[in-house]
Amino acid sequence: MVETMPPLLSSGLRFVVAGGALAGWLLVRRGRAALRMTRRELLGAVIVGILLVLGGNGLVSVGENAGVPSGLAALLIASEPMLVILLRFLFRDRVPRGTLIGVVVGFLGVAVLLLPGAPTGATAIGIATVLLAAAMWATGSFSMTKLPTARDPLASTAMQMLCGGVAMFAVGLAAGEAGQVHVSKFSLDSVLAFAYLVVIGSLVAFSAYTWLLRNVPISKVSTYAYVNPVIAVALGWAVYDESLSAIALAGAAIIVASVAAIVRLESAAEIEEEPPAPALVAQRARDPAA
Repeated sequence: MVETMPPLLSSGLRFVVAGGALAGWLLVRRGRAALRMTRRELLGAVIVGILLVLGGNGLVSVGENAGVPSGLAALLIASEPMLVILLRFLFRDRVPRGTLIGVVVGFLGVAVLLLPGAPTGATAIGIATVLLAAAMWATGSFSMTKLPTARDPLASTAMQMLCGGVAMFAVGLAAGEAGQVHVSKFSLDSVLAFAYLVVIGSLVAFSAYTWLLRNVPISKVSTYAYVNPVIAVALGWAVYDESLSAIALAGAAIIVASVAAIVRLESAAEIEEEPPAPALVAQRARDPAA
């Protein structure tokens, strides 16, 4: 998309179109009550939408427009679960020691990935922008588990996309991207990519992600972060002839392995903390030896 379209304006428009389509569908199917929410819920949607849409997706578009290959961008974004763990630690959530060790190892992988001997063709500003996007996405994901949101996950998602998209569009205008809009120069590839991102990237994937954040422990939701890099590196190699050096691949392997270990440890900790099922409690009351 960003090959011939300004990154912030096109990304902002992508989410405004997707959010508007989802809101319109909800109005037709369920009426105005479907989009009704309190001021606190609306504020929560605005905050999460800006963090995820403008901070997460928008800055990735800017970073890739600054020369960061898609495979490398996905590897840098893979640090998001580690950043979520750090946020949990800072907010005094119970974090297993093994998980913290996994975070340290993961950031070592990021450091290896960015070593001078690991040529990636990316600029320092581009890499810094993508890492900031990962931090914003992690903050937005963590915030969604703490802030009040609308009961209907689709209504919450629509509002997040609309608010984040409008904010990103405004930032794009402030950054002077309006002068980069030359519709006659938009390539067919960019137009098709824009349509794909509206339907698959926003309406399908973003909605699924926000639903998962509401209904599934965040450590399980974060498993996407060690699937995406493998797919993105493979597609970058197959479609755009992107390549990574042996050092960069070693850093990638460390990141993916550490994230996998973190998710495994977190899942095990969640299982240990889950209360026993009522049927099991009743059985133990009848038979303490059980």
